[in-house]
Amino acid sequence: MSLTSWSAELCDALGLELEVDIDAILDLARDAAHQVERPAAPLTTFLVGYAAGCAGSAAAISDCVDIGTRLAASHGPVPPPLPTAELSGTRVPGHGVEWGL
Repeated sequence: MSLTSWSAELCDALGLELEVDIDAILDLARDAAHQVERPAAPLTTFLVGYAAGCAGSAAAISDCVDIGTRLAASHGPVPPPLPTAELSGTRVPGHGVEWGL
């Protein structure tokens, strides 16, 4: 199923007459995940959607997405996670861990 089809089906099920800018929502989710932390993506898209719904206009959707995107971008990129010490259980001389690559 495509995102366009899913969006249309979900809007219908929710009783919404709305044309969704899927790319803008995906960009917002990406920015939140990469600039804040991964779980921020669904939370951000929910809160932006809720705020836009409360505002009650189509223009509010774009405005709220822009606000969410700017706020996420202000946090800078999330550093990659540090490797864990127990990936393979073997040791690197002098470091206590050997990576099983």
